[in-house]
Amino acid sequence: MGRPPLLIYSPDFHAYRFGPEHPFNPLRLEVTVDLLCRCGLIAPEQIVPPDDCSWEELRPVHSEALLDAIKRAGEGTLLPEQLRLYGLGDEDTPAFPGMGDASRLVAGATLQGVRLIMDGRADHVFQIAGGLHHGHRNRASGFCIVNDAAVAIAYLQRRYGMRVAYIDTDAHHGDGVQSIFYDDPTVLTISLHETGRYLFPGTGNVEERGRFDGYGFSVNLPLEAYTEDDSFIELYESAIEPLIAAFEPDLLITQNGCDAHYLDPLTHLALTTRSFEAIPRLAHRLAHTYCQGRWLALGGGGYDHWRVVPRAWSLLWAEMNDQRPAEEIPQDWLTRWQSQSPVSLPSRMRDAHDEYPPIPRRAIIEDKNRVTLQRATRDAVDQIRARIAP
Repeated sequence: MGRPPLLIYSPDFHAYRFGPEHPFNPLRLEVTVDLLCRCGLIAPEQIVPPDDCSWEELRPVHSEALLDAIKRAGEGTLLPEQLRLYGLGDEDTPAFPGMGDASRLVAGATLQGVRLIMDGRADHVFQIAGGLHHGHRNRASGFCIVNDAAVAIAYLQRRYGMRVAYIDTDAHHGDGVQSIFYDDPTVLTISLHETGRYLFPGTGNVEERGRFDGYGFSVNLPLEAYTEDDSFIELYESAIEPLIAAFEPDLLITQNGCDAHYLDPLTHLALTTRSFEAIPRLAHRLAHTYCQGRWLALGGGGYDHWRVVPRAWSLLWAEMNDQRPAEEIPQDWLTRWQSQSPVSLPSRMRDAHDEYPPIPRRAIIEDKNRVTLQRATRDAVDQIRARIAP
């Protein structure tokens, strides 16, 4: 391994907070970083404090009207009906004081991540607070005020003329990133997510392939509810590498939401930590094979912030560092956090093989997912190669 990976984190990220009862709780970031430290998976010099960005740096992605609304919402000067015009003020994405500054910090940290990579300070960066993939050009959505991944991709396009591959394994479809680059053949968006028949945002069908010059550069694999590890990993590994090989990206961005875990309270997938080791393992190899090692990993969803998020993101970080974490979770981490947790904290880093009982409809679900894989990837590689051929 070359330069050590870097993790962008500071308690300042906790300013991005919708309220004490909201499921998007920034405490999960602190709990995760504390686990990394107590497991000996990270050195102090690998933790980099975030930089914010200017409003100007958000303008290539977001409309002036939305940015003005975010500023005014954070100042408390917009009426409820004005908030709703921009996706703000509802239960999912309520306005809160200072939301503009908090959003600029998250987006700035993701920009910082690609700059650290392009400046040669690290091959791999984990921006743990990033991955706000539902933000659209003209509206906030689904806990996401601005779209930090899209801001970073647009920067790479402007500054370096790069082709960027974006892989999203959050249980929710990465609709914002897809929509922003839907007609752009220099960005390949791939999303594996729970079918929108049952889950927000209701998009991400196989038929969503891009438009105009970008046709073929959006790939969606909507998974059946209660999909388990074997089926998820089969689709992920079968689909991803051929697409990346055809596209030949200059840099890889992954969105690593871990809300597809069976304990997550907001979704209906049934993954265990086995999938959350398989996801970064392949991404890591692809980054070195096709992108000269350039890999920016973002956080994302994850709403069991006691039992799932710290372990899933620790496994991601360990993979970035070519490490294998110990099986037992340190007792001092359990002691520190158990009094705050409403559930019993896990004592092991990985789920046991027999921890989650098989779904009775497993064979049916697997067959449906294979059909989805065939529909999503049929001719996709040939289309990509034909469009980017010199």
